[in-house]
Amino acid sequence: MAALIGTAIAADDPTTRTSALLVLQRVTIGPLLACGLICLASGLVLGLGSRWGVLRHWWVATKLALNLLLTALVPVALLPEVTAQAAQARRSLAGAPVTFDLSDLGYPPIVSPVLLLTAITLSVVKPWGRVRRRRATTESE
Repeated sequence: MAALIGTAIAADDPTTRTSALLVLQRVTIGPLLACGLICLASGLVLGLGSRWGVLRHWWVATKLALNLLLTALVPVALLPEVTAQAAQARRSLAGAPVTFDLSDLGYPPIVSPVLLLTAITLSVVKPWGRVRRRRATTESE
C-alpha cells in the first residue's frame, strides 16, 4: 500500500499515477478488511482459549481496541478515499482533465504500521497488569 501511494504521489507521469491508484483500489480494501477480520476472529479464539483472556489484561484489551479501530478504518476512511481516487484515475485515462489531491492517502501508510508495531510491542512487553473487576456488593454490606 505504501509503495503504491508513494508512487502515485511522487509520479510525474499521469499514466504511472493512474495505474498506481487503480492497482491500489484492487489490492487494499478487500485484503485489508479480510486480514483485519481474520485477526480479530483469531485473537478472540486465542484469548478465550488461553490464560490471557480477552478482557483480563489491559494489554490484550488495548490490542483488541487497536484491531477494531484499524479494521473499522478500512471501510469508513480508506474505502471512500481510495474509491474516489480510482474514479479520478479512470476519468484521467478516459482523457478528461483531472486534478489529483492525494494528501489524504498519505496517512494510512504511516498510521497502520505504527499501530501494528504498537500491538506487537504490547504482545512482547505485556504492560499494565490485570484489569480489576469491581466486586459485586451484597445487600448485607
